[in-house]
Amino acid sequence: MHKICTDIIIEAPIQEVWDLLTDFEEYGTWNSFITTIKGTVEKGSRLDVHMQVPGMKGIDLDPVITRVEPLHEIRWMGNLWVKGIFDGEHAFRLEELENGRTRLIQCERFRGVLAPLILHLIGDRTKEGFRNMNRELKGACEKRKGFELKRNVPLAL
Repeated sequence: MHKICTDIIIEAPIQEVWDLLTDFEEYGTWNSFITTIKGTVEKGSRLDVHMQVPGMKGIDLDPVITRVEPLHEIRWMGNLWVKGIFDGEHAFRLEELENGRTRLIQCERFRGVLAPLILHLIGDRTKEGFRNMNRELKGACEKRKGFELKRNVPLAL
């Protein structure tokens, strides 16, 4: 089995990170890696996902959500072409940290006959895509948090 994992610390509470991560309709406004997702955040739901690996042509996938643990994890399983050729289990995990911070861990486990070859060809670009998405989620969450903080500051007269 082959695996790609990345993580990032986000200066926002876990609820805010979860809310943006699961708001699929907003992905196009902040996410350059997974530019669109259609579907619902519930186990068994089939998604329509458009993924843009850096430096490559975009790809459309239709994974099925296999696990949803609110505030902690979303996991889906998909494949390219036919099951068993190149399968991927993608996971987003959130960990609540002190001081209203959250750790995002994004991983994918790849299996299948062509997994070693395909990962040799696109593994570094895929990891770059994960890192880009992590940074973009961080930026979007922290921007929202900053907006909320500014909005709640009383005006001095």
